[in-house]
Amino acid sequence: MTEYDLPEAFDRIAAMARELHDTSQPESVLVDQVVQAAVREVPGAQYAGITLGHTNSGKVETQATTHDYPVMLDAIQQRHLEGPCLSATWERDIVEVSDMSAEKRWPKFAADAIRVTPIRSMLCFRLFTSQKTLGALNLYAQAVDAFDEESEQVGYVLATHAALAWDSVRREVDFRSALSSRDVIGQAKGIIMERFQVNAVAAFNMLTRLSQESNTPVAVLAQKLAEQVSSGGRC
Repeated sequence: MTEYDLPEAFDRIAAMARELHDTSQPESVLVDQVVQAAVREVPGAQYAGITLGHTNSGKVETQATTHDYPVMLDAIQQRHLEGPCLSATWERDIVEVSDMSAEKRWPKFAADAIRVTPIRSMLCFRLFTSQKTLGALNLYAQAVDAFDEESEQVGYVLATHAALAWDSVRREVDFRSALSSRDVIGQAKGIIMERFQVNAVAAFNMLTRLSQESNTPVAVLAQKLAEQVSSGGRC
C-alpha cells in the first residue's frame, strides 16, 4: 500500500467501526470482522488473530483468527508464557517481530514458532480503552520484514476502533445481564414474600443468607427458584 492509499484505508476502517457500533451483534461476530478487516487493510498482513492473555492465570485464549497459524502460535505462548502477543497485551501498545529467526526477546517462543509454522514476521497491537486492556490484535506474515511504517499506522487505527467497539459490545452485554439478574431477583423475592408472608427486605435477606450458605451467587439462586416454581415446584 502506498502513502496516498492511507486516507482511503482509514475511511474504510472508520466506516467499519461505525457499522460495528450501530449494529447489535454478538461479540464473536465482532472480533471475527476485526481480524478479517486486518488482513484486508493492513499492508503485509497474511493472517490475523485476537489473543487474550490473562495475567492472573497465565492463560492464553484465542478469540478470533483467520487461519490455524495464530492458534498454533498462541498455544506456544501459553506453553512458555512468553511471546509478542502477550507483550502486546501486558506491556506495550505495539510489538513487532521483523525476523523470527533472529528474535532474542522470547527465545523459547521463537524457536518453536520457526519449528512448527512458516511465520517469520508479526505485528501486535494492544486492544485497550482508557480503563482497561481487552487483548491484542496480532498480524502475521511468512516473509521477513513484512511490515513497515504504514502497516503500523493502519494497524494502530484499526486496533483503536476495534477496542472501542468491542468494549461497547461488552458493556452492553454486562448491562443486559445486570437487568436480567435484577428482574429474576425481584421475581424470586416475590415468590419468597408470598410463600413466607414476609416483606421485601426480609425476603431479600433470606435469599442472600441462602446464597451464602450454599455458596451460590444470588442471581443464580434466584433463577433456580423462579424456574422451580414455574415448573410447578415449591420453594
